[in-house]
Amino acid sequence: MNWKFWNKKKTTTKKKSKTREWTDAIIFAVVAATLIRTFFIEAYTIPTPSMERSLLVGDFLFVSKVNYGPRIPMTPIAFPFAHHTMPLINTKAYWDGLELNYHRLPGLSEVKKGDVVVFNYPMEADSPFFRPVDKRENYIKRCQGTPGDTLSVVNTQVYVNGKAAPNPPGEQTDYNVSAAGDINPQIYQDLHISNYEGSTLPTMTVDAAAALKKYSNIKSVTPKIEPKEGGEWGVFPYDAHYKDHRYKWNVDNYGPVIIPKKGWTVKLDSLTLPIYRRAITVYENNTLQQIGKDILINGIKTDSYTFKMNYYWMMGDNRHDSLDSRYWGFVPEDHIVGKALFIWMSWDDDAPFFSKIRWSRLFRGIN
Repeated sequence: MNWKFWNKKKTTTKKKSKTREWTDAIIFAVVAATLIRTFFIEAYTIPTPSMERSLLVGDFLFVSKVNYGPRIPMTPIAFPFAHHTMPLINTKAYWDGLELNYHRLPGLSEVKKGDVVVFNYPMEADSPFFRPVDKRENYIKRCQGTPGDTLSVVNTQVYVNGKAAPNPPGEQTDYNVSAAGDINPQIYQDLHISNYEGSTLPTMTVDAAAALKKYSNIKSVTPKIEPKEGGEWGVFPYDAHYKDHRYKWNVDNYGPVIIPKKGWTVKLDSLTLPIYRRAITVYENNTLQQIGKDILINGIKTDSYTFKMNYYWMMGDNRHDSLDSRYWGFVPEDHIVGKALFIWMSWDDDAPFFSKIRWSRLFRGIN
């Protein structure tokens, strides 16, 4: 009998090299960060003035994926931390040989009117990009209409289901300003008025316009509003299939338009086809043909269509400097990325070096 059974050799594990330890740590960090960005929260920056003065160029935001429910990645094979294009080499940062159907995990709420929402730009489904849904450029706008709503704009005021929608406190637009003599540029700066250099149409909020009127040399300050029936080229639903541009809408006087809701059936005719054709064909992947007066969807003659997804209407708070739903129409639910929560950093490139951080905006909630 072996009386030294208690003295068996202990199994030892080989110590990892420093390189292996660093490699494992980096892989873990990349996987963890990717999961957090995909399913919980992600940082974004504001690159354009379309949401001013609610959000400013140089604001850095945290956007929640949890509020509306995180999307399961539709293009799962992609380079970490790159959205659609690789830095420096400008090649695709994803492989579109594998694309999954749209699925979303349960969220805390639905998208509500007034929410500031990050979403994928729907027009990048077209040439020259042809990008998958989740690899289209990220846009940020305010939701003005939800599925089933009837939306219109009357003299810049948004109406939803016949009622005036609340106006964001930071909303701004262009104004005609008449003055006796020159206006001191410092006044524009103090009131945070933009586009005043060399322009007769400075951009400002309602409060700034009211304050500007009080200066003694100011004769009038009136909002610049496009007249009703003054059609604007390029405003949705301009469609190459309907070159007569029958809807005489513009950015200040628009609609009414019904926002599609999942399960809603629309009658298809010469008036509705221009508005809903893109949703039916591009976003819901059907073929639509018109042969004489007949309408065929997927080869079957029909006079109606039932939507498979919910849609939203997004607009920028800077109403005369925003490429939004007034130009390209509805945002499908599978394009929704998340809800903007708060500003964690704000950087002003045009300010002097020691004033570049906008301290008053740090950790400000987004309304």
